[in-house]
Amino acid sequence: MKINGNEIRPGNVIEHNGGLWAAVKTAHVKPGKGGAFAQVELKNLIDGTKLNERFRASETVERVRLEQKDYQFLYAEGEMLVFMDTETYEQLELQKDFVGERAAFLQDGMMVTVESHEDKPIGIKLPDQVVLAIVEADPVVKGQTAASSYKPAVMENGMRVMVPPFIETGERILVDTNEITYLRRAD
Repeated sequence: MKINGNEIRPGNVIEHNGGLWAAVKTAHVKPGKGGAFAQVELKNLIDGTKLNERFRASETVERVRLEQKDYQFLYAEGEMLVFMDTETYEQLELQKDFVGERAAFLQDGMMVTVESHEDKPIGIKLPDQVVLAIVEADPVVKGQTAASSYKPAVMENGMRVMVPPFIETGERILVDTNEITYLRRAD
């Protein structure tokens, strides 16, 4: 679907210079001389590189619609992660590198959304929050003020996170999978 350069909005995926790019930020500029344009910060969906580009209102770009499909995480086998389409029971294998460090948050049976373009996976969305147990937490240092008294802890998936001093080994916490930060105690 073709759209004008000044219609690009954050979150849009466009085809540009032979690649797929997501618009991260857009700013509309109307200089004193010349025509108005949209200054767009783009992020490559395949390799993650960034690019700043100007699009005039008279230019057209190809807007791409990504297919989104829900998959259930089954298991990890070596460097591969195996997911299952819950409707057709077809399995999809993705490299651990494709998911990145957030692969550590995958749990058996977890539902994820895989974004694809022309049947080629290009992105994956995990749940924003997961519950994990703390397997190792440093003891509280007496006399520390409450303002900066977060301490390091290791979660059951092996990742480190900073937690408040009242969190102890064995407790379950809610973690933000995007920022990899402690949110609160799990119920």
